[in-house]
Amino acid sequence: MKAAAAPPRPRRIEPVPLTTLAARADARLIADVYDTTVTGATLRAQHVIPGDLFAALPGAKVHGADFAADALAAGATAILTDEAGAERPALRDAPVPVMVHSDPRAALGSVAAWIYGEPSLNLAVLGVTGTAGKTTTSYLVESGLRSAGHTTGLIGTIETRIAGERLASAFTTPEAPDLQALFAVMVEQGVTHVPMEVSSHALALGRVNGTRFTVGAFTNLSQDHLDFHRDMEEYFAAKSLLFDGRSTTEVVVIDSAWGQALVKPHTITVSTEPGTDASWTASELSGTRTGEQSFTLHGPDGRTARATLPLPGTFNVVNALLAAAILDTTGVPLGDIVKGLAAVEVPGRMERVHLGQEYTAVVDYAHKPAAVAEALDALRAGTDGRVITVLGCGGDRDTAKRPMMGEAAARRSEVLIVTDDNPRSEDPALIRAAMLTGARGAWARGQVLEIGDRRAAITKAVELARPGDVVLIAGKGHETGQELAGVVHPFSDREELAAAIRHRLEGQPGVSA
Repeated sequence: MKAAAAPPRPRRIEPVPLTTLAARADARLIADVYDTTVTGATLRAQHVIPGDLFAALPGAKVHGADFAADALAAGATAILTDEAGAERPALRDAPVPVMVHSDPRAALGSVAAWIYGEPSLNLAVLGVTGTAGKTTTSYLVESGLRSAGHTTGLIGTIETRIAGERLASAFTTPEAPDLQALFAVMVEQGVTHVPMEVSSHALALGRVNGTRFTVGAFTNLSQDHLDFHRDMEEYFAAKSLLFDGRSTTEVVVIDSAWGQALVKPHTITVSTEPGTDASWTASELSGTRTGEQSFTLHGPDGRTARATLPLPGTFNVVNALLAAAILDTTGVPLGDIVKGLAAVEVPGRMERVHLGQEYTAVVDYAHKPAAVAEALDALRAGTDGRVITVLGCGGDRDTAKRPMMGEAAARRSEVLIVTDDNPRSEDPALIRAAMLTGARGAWARGQVLEIGDRRAAITKAVELARPGDVVLIAGKGHETGQELAGVVHPFSDREELAAAIRHRLEGQPGVSA
């Protein structure tokens, strides 16, 4: 696989004495050179630049200390590691100071923040966590901020944006030193507000340690990432870390027991459930066949507004309400909130591909059982025709959800085509077999097909579509590659769907794309 690109760094950094970092992190120094300063941090040896602190962290298979020689050759002036790392041959006689901490991964976020001048204190960082809805909510928040005239950043699954400039994202939430460097760059470029997705991995692994959140927000919780977390309780515990005091204001969707468990006396609450006494609610929901919907937004102090949202599904109304609550806490006027909701564009999230065909074609990132069900329920509500779904599951991830995803899709589709997603190192046929077990064991509306080649599966779905039908290509959304046996091949669901539609239109007399 291609190595991750080096993240941006701020142009100006005041050198920080290593002794200051060690004292604040409660770490011990192994060295005689105590006047050392550092001007950056990274945990990847290939990204080291002169003056960096190299974080040599313990890993599942290798120890970062084994790459210390490369880091030193690139100009690292100090090393952060644990006791085991300090005993590795590469560090026993290191020519630079070694800072030893019992849990260097947990300490790294705060250390990086100190190196870069604690940039989150100069930004309104608006963190969104939960299983589904993080991306859409973050884009809705950013759209509202831009409507109000703010200069924004954005950090998430699809991309990172700094004052309008787009960078590709390697993780939903970047590693701790990369994140703090990003914040510092944003401060330099005049960014004032940063909506960001905060994953359970990031919280559990300390990637957001050292970050002060102006708002911490929670969407929902459903089965996902149980390859990383032991069970749902541990998964929820990781999400809950965003609400351990690091967020000045907490905003929570309370439409589940998980959300309700996070509520404190001053929590701002969000709900679409009838009769719920939440801070932000919605009423008079209505939708169109094109997927656009409108609703009346009710906020604190009796404030109301009619809002339009270019995204289908009640779950997106919840996302919009959550975004409105977040924006309100940052002082965005209700009028600008409504403008932002109407103007949002979210790549690969219930994204329509329309080239003049007489059926609806949608690409969505749904890759969890609950998300698949929600997407299909939303599309079902907007059509009297059939629903044709193309769906796969990723390899090297939570295996328990595969039959559940197959079942969720089969129950809601007239035609379900089980295909490959990102098999990664696994046998694609075995992944499909697990999905088919769930699909064929469920009461299905109609046909279940197996077409391993994702391009062929998308083509078949388009060939089957009739006027008034809905075609959903689910699982990969915005992604532009497909990982097979450790190699990422160029692949875009949006481009492949458009190509299949165009090919069919061109084959119909008197119809052009």
